Amino acid sequence: MKAVIPPRNHRTEKRQCDWFVYKERHLIECFFGKIKHFRRIFVRFEKLQRNFMGFLRFVSALIWLR
Repeated sequence: MKAVIPPRNHRTEKRQCDWFVYKERHLIECFFGKIKHFRRIFVRFEKLQRNFMGFLRFVSALIWLR
């Protein structure tokens, strides 16, 4: 695992940041934030894995179609 957080502006010694990986990470974090708006996923009412994954795919499709 590698940290992909960009350095702050006031640092005297700048460190390298892979901006492509940072952008991908940001998309994933935003996706998890959107999923949490669906209480059924957040609380995990579905106890069986196939039911949970089915509803997760349904929610993913709803988010993608927005």
